[in-house]
Amino acid sequence: MAAKKRDPFDSLEPKKKTLYTLEISDEQADKLGDWLNNSPIFIPYNVAYANYAYKSGDVNVVAYASGKLVVQGKGTEDFVRFILEPKITFAAEMGYEEVKHPEWFEPHAGVDESGKGDLFGPLVSACVVADGDAVRSWIDGGLKESKAVSSDAALLKMYKMIKSTKNVAVAVSFAGMEKYNALYLRFGNLNKLLAWLHAASVKNALQQRHVEWGMLDQFTKQPLVQRQLDIPGFQLKMRTKAESDPVVAAASIVARATYVLAVKKLSSQCGIGLSKGAGAEVKRQAVEIIKKFGPGELKKYAKVHFKTALEAIEEAGK
Repeated sequence: MAAKKRDPFDSLEPKKKTLYTLEISDEQADKLGDWLNNSPIFIPYNVAYANYAYKSGDVNVVAYASGKLVVQGKGTEDFVRFILEPKITFAAEMGYEEVKHPEWFEPHAGVDESGKGDLFGPLVSACVVADGDAVRSWIDGGLKESKAVSSDAALLKMYKMIKSTKNVAVAVSFAGMEKYNALYLRFGNLNKLLAWLHAASVKNALQQRHVEWGMLDQFTKQPLVQRQLDIPGFQLKMRTKAESDPVVAAASIVARATYVLAVKKLSSQCGIGLSKGAGAEVKRQAVEIIKKFGPGELKKYAKVHFKTALEAIEEAGK
């Protein structure tokens, strides 16, 4: 039996989206939450940093505390077109990214950080420079900001996707833990130290590929990073929730992946699987490090100016 000929026009059909992100208001989030809660086909489940999360057989819906909504799965397009847009937002936005956000597709830089709230591991700044071709490929590839990624394995997969994209510049800036703790004493302020790292990553990325502007995920109202940049023909803008810009989202992935790999190395060095954050389990691990190696060794693994570090030192001393 002869094989069926492949229709050459099949490849012209647009690939169905399996991931969609959108900023929604508190009112819209409440309305959607009520709809999902009353739906017989959606069941709730837990997701970190989320106000709620529901899933059905072919789509997951997660509303994050930041105001970001993530819809993922093979039923994404149907959910957005038949539920989200006509019942909740009353606006047709899917597929109109280039119309609604043309700036995302301009050549520009994105800047974000990771490790700021984690006791163990470095503070990392990342800068990514990309254009419309890269952004389109990332959207099709399911790019998400780092906080919306469910596992380190998925994070590292996205990191490899970004790094392998043509004509994309990537630069990271961070210090080893002992150097970080010395730098913190020098700056005396975490935001000033972060601004210094951001400035370094931006300069390094722009040396690879110069663009006219960049977007920084705002971590302070003061223009701390801009004051350290003196690059002709370049303007660094900043705003909160900047990760909606795919290039900033890419920077968040690069920063978090770099952080995760650094913590993995530190875990190997101390023989303890170091946890993220600064909660009770992290403090317990800090106490274990102090008892195992001595209080002077904590600076090799942790940000010792954190309150958690001081509490661990006190507890280990008892």
